Amino acid sequence: MKKIAIFADVQNIYYTTRQAYNRQFNYQQLWNKVSNEGKIVSAIAYAIQRNDDKQQKFQNALKHIGFTIKLKPYIQRSDGSAKGDWDVGITIDIMEISKQVDKVILLSGDGDFDLLLNKIKNDYKVNAEVYGVPSLTANSLIEAASIYHRIEEDLLL
Repeated sequence: MKKIAIFADVQNIYYTTRQAYNRQFNYQQLWNKVSNEGKIVSAIAYAIQRNDDKQQKFQNALKHIGFTIKLKPYIQRSDGSAKGDWDVGITIDIMEISKQVDKVILLSGDGDFDLLLNKIKNDYKVNAEVYGVPSLTANSLIEAASIYHRIEEDLLL
């Protein structure tokens, strides 16, 4: 059975699905789909810490599904969006587990991860799959992925 690790860039997925579809991503549906492909040995959701009930309920729902939650302090940008600065943390975690799994799944559209995916594919022979909103996923990330999965109707709430 294939060993799979999932890494969710929560802020990226939240803002891209909201912008493209005005809907939320369905993490439970993703979990169901991926668990049919092998054993999920690690699943981490990277988010920002806000002390509001809605955010805490969402994080509890992710924990219930099976995700470990990693939080950073909330930083408000002048445009109203929030920043969690998780790129380096996600990269470190993916590098650390890549030797132990068959597949890494990244939920993000951020092109900064293209070098990381190329490295783990080449150095560790790991399949590097990406889930992202088609219109808001960097082409370089799509090209770096072993398989690119479009976030569309079937993965939205």
